[in-house]
Amino acid sequence: HLLILRYLQLFTLLYSWVILLEQFRVSTLLKGTKNLRPSKARSIDLVPNTDTCRPRFVVVTNCLKTVLCFFPGVLAQELSSSRHSGSSYIAASYVKYLEMAGARVVPVKINLTKKEYESLFNSINGLLIPGGGANLISSGYAKAAKIFYELAVKANSQGDYFPIWGTCLGFEELSYLTSKKFLLSKTNTTGLALPLIFTNGSRESRMFKGFPEDVLRSLASEPITENSHEWSLTLESFNNNKELRNFYDVLTTNMDGNVEFVSTIEAKEFPFYGTQWHPEKNAYEWTKPYIPHSPSAIKMMFFMADFFVNEARKSFHRFSSEKEKAESLIYNYSPVYTGKNPGSTFEQIYIFT
Repeated sequence: HLLILRYLQLFTLLYSWVILLEQFRVSTLLKGTKNLRPSKARSIDLVPNTDTCRPRFVVVTNCLKTVLCFFPGVLAQELSSSRHSGSSYIAASYVKYLEMAGARVVPVKINLTKKEYESLFNSINGLLIPGGGANLISSGYAKAAKIFYELAVKANSQGDYFPIWGTCLGFEELSYLTSKKFLLSKTNTTGLALPLIFTNGSRESRMFKGFPEDVLRSLASEPITENSHEWSLTLESFNNNKELRNFYDVLTTNMDGNVEFVSTIEAKEFPFYGTQWHPEKNAYEWTKPYIPHSPSAIKMMFFMADFFVNEARKSFHRFSSEKEKAESLIYNYSPVYTGKNPGSTFEQIYIFT
């Protein structure tokens, strides 16, 4: 019994030292946050980040009792089908795509007020502008995208990290918002799975430099990127537009047989990214025979999702309360199975009134 007592005393002493060391470590880290906004910064990793498009330090925030804040939003768009009652929708594949990388998704509904969008902007940690069929200029989708784009440009210019990703129509929307011109051309690119043509240096881009070599090889040699767009931004149009040329780097291109078009972009100084192709469809959409489902297609998709969610992790934005967060998450809605309907593009969608 005496031996057991001594072991317990030793354990208690060691545990006390561990607590003291942890308190010292936390207090030391917190000193590094004195120049950050106190409502958002709680601890900081003091490893310098040399990437010009990222914060000076990698910051870890205390986001309402979670370790990190990563609540990216997905923008809704007009629902044109008379089969469903509702005014807008989000394809469930985009939600699953972000969730597979550890994010919790917030739907960004259309036709809200600017004040409501500003509040939401300050709560979420990034925005995915999805593909679809909305008007690039006059739709509720386009108007909401414009507000978030302008807010993100201003925020990032002031050191407030906020990433944006555009897929397919979202890619086209980014090109319009940056150039303020409709520069798209008709191409024969509906229903194609293609390998990517990497530009010089693109494998060292922020997007691709962390990808395993086998994933990059698959992207360059296998038809694992799904294309379903009638319009494209040709490489010639991109190069002839000063605003686009100065704002984005072209990471990959593709051919429709005759015309070379831009298929992946990355902003030079902002965390804005776009793909004309659909990474999210590979695992979650089965309505079309040309969607790739090979192991390499699925693996690639994970690294694409992981990259954007990691970008969202760098944002300081957070909800003002647990209640507001809980009421904003996609979990408040149930997806509708639409894949059984003739001609359906999506297996499931979320519908909003």
